[in-house]
Amino acid sequence: MMQSSEDFSRGSKRKAEDAISQSPKRIKALDQDVVNKIAAGEIIVAPVHALKELIENAVDAGSTAVEIAVKDGGLKLLQITDNGHGIHREDLSILCERFTTSKLKTFEDLTTVGTYGFRGEALASISHIAHLTITTKTADSSCAWRAHYGDGKLVPAKPGQSSDPKPTAGRGGTQITVEDLFYNVPSRQRAFRSPSEEYAKILDVVGRYAIHCSGVALSCKKHGDAAMSISTPSSASTIESIRQIHGSTIANELLKFDCSDERWGFEASGWSSNANYHIKKTTLILFINHRSVESSTMKKALEQTYSAYLPKGGHPFIYLSVNVDPQRVDVNVHPTKREVNFLNEDEITESICASIREKLAQVDTSRTFTTQSLLPHGNRPSLPAHTRTSHPTANATQSRQPPATPVKPHENNLVRTDPNTRKITSMLPPSNKSLVSSSPLRTTTGPDYFHSPRMRTECRLSSIKTLRAAVRNDMHASLTETFACLTYVGLVDPYRRLAAIQSGVKLFLVDYGLVSTEYFYQLGLADFGNFGTIVFEKPLDIRALIRAGVEHEQGNSKGNVEVEWDRVPDTVTRQLLSRKKMLAEYFNLEISLEGELLSLPLLLKAYTPSLARLPRFLMRLGPCVEWDDETGCFQTFLRELARFYAMEQLPPYSTMKVGKESESLDTVMADHDGGQAVGNEEEMVQEQAMAVKRTEMERTLEHVFFPALRARLVATRGLLKGVVEVADLKGLYRVFERC
Repeated sequence: MMQSSEDFSRGSKRKAEDAISQSPKRIKALDQDVVNKIAAGEIIVAPVHALKELIENAVDAGSTAVEIAVKDGGLKLLQITDNGHGIHREDLSILCERFTTSKLKTFEDLTTVGTYGFRGEALASISHIAHLTITTKTADSSCAWRAHYGDGKLVPAKPGQSSDPKPTAGRGGTQITVEDLFYNVPSRQRAFRSPSEEYAKILDVVGRYAIHCSGVALSCKKHGDAAMSISTPSSASTIESIRQIHGSTIANELLKFDCSDERWGFEASGWSSNANYHIKKTTLILFINHRSVESSTMKKALEQTYSAYLPKGGHPFIYLSVNVDPQRVDVNVHPTKREVNFLNEDEITESICASIREKLAQVDTSRTFTTQSLLPHGNRPSLPAHTRTSHPTANATQSRQPPATPVKPHENNLVRTDPNTRKITSMLPPSNKSLVSSSPLRTTTGPDYFHSPRMRTECRLSSIKTLRAAVRNDMHASLTETFACLTYVGLVDPYRRLAAIQSGVKLFLVDYGLVSTEYFYQLGLADFGNFGTIVFEKPLDIRALIRAGVEHEQGNSKGNVEVEWDRVPDTVTRQLLSRKKMLAEYFNLEISLEGELLSLPLLLKAYTPSLARLPRFLMRLGPCVEWDDETGCFQTFLRELARFYAMEQLPPYSTMKVGKESESLDTVMADHDGGQAVGNEEEMVQEQAMAVKRTEMERTLEHVFFPALRARLVATRGLLKGVVEVADLKGLYRVFERC
């Protein structure tokens, strides 16, 4: 059966012998115009790539100011104006020819290249896919020169005119105007989504070079707009440029780092966000030998470094500048110079990550502490009435990051961590609630809080900075993380001051007496000079208070040390009066000239220390504070203040059952007669008071103290003896699996 030629034209199959009989096609050299357009398409992929090349050329020319104007995302217009050295009139004829450059002479020069541009392809590629106009003036030229280019050659501005550069008015430097980008590559034009998206990419590149290029003023705006989208002065530092482009939220949370190693021939420096700040997507501004590049290897390593410090779904902001020995770098590996290869990349990356990890380990040097200056209820005439407003909680002003998308946990990780959900105690019978709630000793109202008109001051004392550094150096990272993620479970033993907390899938017993002492000491250091104030409605005689403390101390002493107890009240009172100005300025502990105690420092809102310990606290300020040494004075005073503020130890339960389920207070008292009934009534009142104190202690621990620990405690190594792990959910699963 024969087939006609029409059948073949309609796509029918050819016989094998027909295919073999055809001769192979000859190889031909591509037309030079096609070659140039292919090369241009590899180098200039989008308007942002053209602008990147032009910015680099401007910086190479010694510019201190670069102005950029963009229209329709750079597709209609890209104009960059600099005040650099300019271009000589004689060089304009070959300026846009391929591989014309002033940076290289031999191939070996690639191993020592230290400039942004070096291959001479940028302007040539742009001229093949856009209308290019260059106006330039050197310092020794009497006028500026303007030239138009097309397909790598000089072209006339209008048909019929000469293509030679024309003299014109202009300032020193160069202005490059790129119009109608990709006008002869319509498929490339259709690939762009929107001008606004391309403009956002342009702003990103301009922002990167504005941060890195110190001493160069960079500005960018849309053509025709008066307002600048980005504008950084030449005098701006790196951190100021980051603040200008990315905002103060990032700039306030950055850590400076640097590292170097002669073995690998590199130096690195930069700024990275601390553990207080995280974003949904990693921002890495990377420059290698002052060239903006990308490195997926380095980016993954940095993300892995931060994974131990940021919450799940959080990512860092990093600006990193790496200088590598030019002989170890191959800069000519990517058409757009977006990537570079260099020796010992893994070792260099690990050194940089180690440097950042070391800075993050000292995260508390930049941790944000929200402090308050509060005045409880008191008669102080200096406080204006219009300033008396309720004070918000410490967490009300803190910005919160949106939670990451929840992932269903495995069964051995599935535990209750929300303190607002129903607790097991709600299922128990309310045996003692009626007794406690009916007690006349129960406090129904708390203190009133007022704003203080006093402005917060910054502590510049080297002694306080030394004490803060000592706390940071003694930090236990794992224990700090345990407290930062804790969920309060309940009070275990108020006599031994034990409470249960949950952190992750583990249950701990915590000596909250020991922890509270360390916490209030750190609070005193963090808020030094900015404490709130507890104002007494009626001033207290400080000598009488110290005398009461002496009597208590004398009764507890074993007589091993001979002390003239009668002289202690007067001696300690004189010491405190001689230093009353310092105590009032730094600690808000005010004493009148008559020796009356007017106020005490307030460390934590909604918590008032036990005033029963006030006499002993004042008495110990005499012999237990090193008044002659500044650092020792502040340290010992704050330690005594922390002991005064530490959580109170409640006495053990009485053997008498209080508030039995089947008996009321009247029934218990009716079963006894005479003096025994009176004695039992006194015991009952004491038990009621202890029950009220226990209830108040539970409320304070759950709603005030442990939330404060979660927000601000830096767990030191000394707290390890006060925290005991009692259960681990994963360990329990292993036990049950073996049963």
